Amino acid sequence: MQISEIASKSGFTIINRGQDIEAYTVYCCDLLSIVMSNAPEGAIWFTVMGNVNSVAVSVLSDIACIVLAHGSSLDEDAMQKAKEQDVWVLQTELPIFDAANTVNRLINA
Repeated sequence: MQISEIASKSGFTIINRGQDIEAYTVYCCDLLSIVMSNAPEGAIWFTVMGNVNSVAVSVLSDIACIVLAHGSSLDEDAMQKAKEQDVWVLQTELPIFDAANTVNRLINA
């Protein structure tokens, strides 16, 4: 499913638009080293980490989109880097599990 379609159907807020690519699965983790070594390519990554390192990890790991859960937001440096690197970033007030479950249902419908 395309990220733009997931953004539209999930009701999550778009913080930054990237290239509209396909997402295949969800991944939940807040420890960046674990994400780098385990997140599958094309995943939608659910986290509360809204810093520039999260954007870097998403690029290095070929993450399709970052979803900031629990109302977390990007800091100013992370926003600038997301724009430069063409990284999709969405935001939701939902807890990580509920947000990931919402998207998982959309992808697997």
